[in-house]
Amino acid sequence: MKYWKFYLLSLVVILIDQAVKLIVHYNMEMGMPGEIHVIGDFFKLHYTLNPGMAFGVELGSEYGKLMLTLFRLAAMFGISYYLYYLVNHKAPTGLIWCIALILGGAVGNLIDSTFYGVWFDNAPYGSSTPWFHGQVIDMFYLDIWEGIVPNWIPLLGGKPMSLWPIFNVADAAIFIGVMLILFNQKRFFGEHEEPKHETVQQGF
Repeated sequence: MKYWKFYLLSLVVILIDQAVKLIVHYNMEMGMPGEIHVIGDFFKLHYTLNPGMAFGVELGSEYGKLMLTLFRLAAMFGISYYLYYLVNHKAPTGLIWCIALILGGAVGNLIDSTFYGVWFDNAPYGSSTPWFHGQVIDMFYLDIWEGIVPNWIPLLGGKPMSLWPIFNVADAAIFIGVMLILFNQKRFFGEHEEPKHETVQQGF
């Protein structure tokens, strides 16, 4: 019973993520024609498909998408076991909650990659099979900034750049979990001193 609340959080993330994706798929037109402005041009709902990893990065080979999906599948089992391990070893509760968020996000996107090519027929053109080739549905669009990077910035100075991440609930859960771990490394992974027990010497 000590595990259920953490796996329950993962399940809640998965259910919310999939519900939002289904609502978007069945009620929004893809791309700019179906775009909904929530907070001006800064925050929009924008139905798009992501064939690869975060920010649309793809593995450049015929079997790249399949390899990515299989990696996500292996990661799901690895993170699930790690959560179990942390609970058994009485790790900081905050760390376990973060891992539960990451697990929920990982499974949410894995469902897309595994099944959406079949359910929604959204596998990239030329895929050998729709199974394990589904594209992830993204919808939250933050149009943060677009322009020329100032010349004084090394390497990037003078180059055009756009900061407009498009993500989903699963991505957000993974991002929040990772950021919380990074900002709490000392508390989560610092050495915890064992309480010192005074020894009482008995005389004979």
